[in-house]
Amino acid sequence: MPNITTQRDINDVVWRACDTFRGTIDPSQYKDYILVLLFLKYVSDLMKERRAHYEARYAGDAERVRRAMERERFVIPEGADFDSLYAARTQPDIGERMDKALAKLEDANKEKLEGVFRSIDFNSEAQLGETKDRNAKLKHLLDDFADPRLDLRPDHLESRDVLGDAYEFLVKNFASNSGKKGGEFYTPPEVSKLIARIVDPQVGERIADPCCGSGSLLIRTGERVPADAHGVRNVALFGQEANGATWALAKMNMYLHGFDHARVERGDTIRSPKLVEGDQLMRFDVVVANPPFSLDKWGADTAANDRYHRFHRGVPPKGRGDWAFITHMIETMNPVSGRVGVVVPNGVLFRGGSEAVIRRRVIQENLLDGVIGLPSNLFFGVGIPAALVFFRQGKSDDSVFFIDASRDFEKGKNQNRLREQDIERISATWRAREDVPRFAKRVTVAEIEANDFNLNIPLYVDTFEEEQSVDLATVQREIERLERELEATKRELAGALREVGL
Repeated sequence: MPNITTQRDINDVVWRACDTFRGTIDPSQYKDYILVLLFLKYVSDLMKERRAHYEARYAGDAERVRRAMERERFVIPEGADFDSLYAARTQPDIGERMDKALAKLEDANKEKLEGVFRSIDFNSEAQLGETKDRNAKLKHLLDDFADPRLDLRPDHLESRDVLGDAYEFLVKNFASNSGKKGGEFYTPPEVSKLIARIVDPQVGERIADPCCGSGSLLIRTGERVPADAHGVRNVALFGQEANGATWALAKMNMYLHGFDHARVERGDTIRSPKLVEGDQLMRFDVVVANPPFSLDKWGADTAANDRYHRFHRGVPPKGRGDWAFITHMIETMNPVSGRVGVVVPNGVLFRGGSEAVIRRRVIQENLLDGVIGLPSNLFFGVGIPAALVFFRQGKSDDSVFFIDASRDFEKGKNQNRLREQDIERISATWRAREDVPRFAKRVTVAEIEANDFNLNIPLYVDTFEEEQSVDLATVQREIERLERELEATKRELAGALREVGL
């Protein structure tokens, strides 16, 4: 029985490796080095285990071993594995060696890894300092990752998801420490879990996230689909991300979670959508996203002439791109049974101008399925309250379901968090679609129209609680009693002071 590598082992070892960079460069920069090295260690250990398997199976037949390794998930050229770099950790050109190893690994796996390591430079003087300091940092880093507890061979891992979870653990902590605005590359797992339960992906469906960041929301939605006996989920994942470094994180994250065939494109979703088929946008059964809140300069200048006609309901304002992303998601839904789940700032629910026009038209088309109000301070670097908005094709009626979940959470020191009990209450209430006093309300489009298509949740879910009536006569008698007790206490105190001569 091999020694088992637990989730805690990996988290502790890798988080301690971050000490190499703390205080010298910003967390938003050193996350790339840590996460890339974690990925390299995983790929190296994985292929080491596969090679040992084939060497035992084809004892003495090196050629059969070589051919078998060429058909594996990854091909690792000589000298491009973690062990080779660790052996060279004291060499004066270790930074250059690490860069060359990543380039060789990328070239040998072009279909999967092309461009993934392009933004990382282990030999950068600007990022890691002069040669002597840089080499010392890299040696410490390689020493940390060589910790015996960080054995990432699959047969030694506690569970199939332990490595992907460690990756998520690091991304979460980097998001917290670097304060990315709007959760730029990370959606809290509890919010992702809630969205996944609401959109309810099924076996064989296509799932997309047009603003996928590091891929956490897309992955959790895909993981909602049960795996078969071989641990494989019959679901297709698609994503697009504009930030190059974050796109690389998403690509690696997919492999670490076992979604080897996920398609993650790099580019601006509004200006240049990459998930297309011919001259048409791809259609998906489920579309989820946590777009950047109220993005300025999102592409309003060219939206009116959009080649995919996404903005036929109206062009969102230049300084707030929320409805641009929502409109894109709606237009990429499967026209029969597509579902959308999107995180939005609360202003999306009630702001006027062109946003009000788009909102009204979407509601009149009976695409709006429901709105869930979330607690404030759930997202890293954003204290404003947010909501989840869901759309659906092929609705059986014109009802819209509102839930006010803004008061159900666990308060943290820096960040609030949805508890499992909160997630279960919200998702169970959503499935039942029945009114719950001061929590949930099912309304018709006509009722929303009467409110001028304003989706502000308090218009529909009454959370007002009457204050307990006050008996003024009883209060007055209590005040008089307390005053008498106070006077008696004063007299006793004065008598005691006289007795001691004061």
